[in-house]
Amino acid sequence: MTAFTPKQQPFPAEIPFLHDLGVEFHGMADGRAEIALTLQPRHMNSWHVTHGGVVMTLLDVVMSMAGRSLDPEARGGVTIEMKTSFMEPGGKAGGRIVAKGHAFHRSRTMCFCEGELWDGERLVAKSMGTFKFLKRTDAGPRIDKG
Repeated sequence: MTAFTPKQQPFPAEIPFLHDLGVEFHGMADGRAEIALTLQPRHMNSWHVTHGGVVMTLLDVVMSMAGRSLDPEARGGVTIEMKTSFMEPGGKAGGRIVAKGHAFHRSRTMCFCEGELWDGERLVAKSMGTFKFLKRTDAGPRIDKG
């Protein structure tokens, strides 16, 4: 994945789950995004390394953000498919992990992305995902109705 120099920005939308995790938004532009997390004991699994669900959450979010950065009209999106390969333990409490996303192909409503999660210089996990982007802000209420 090529270098991306993020610009400090506020998180683009309030997502309570990400706020509770402590996710930091570093930026999104031109098909790229970056987020980070300072690891706490609550992020660990029974082996005292970052829980796989935390790793996959960060990868899912950063890839979606990378795709959304290509379309200013996109108000949200849903993950259609995601595959993740874990290569290293994800870090320990007190450490810091960084997720980087890149959108490599986009159609009118779909986007194909890749993501990487880093613990310092160590590549922890790599992911690929497909996302469908929604233009309307009322998608949540429409989904609730079935």
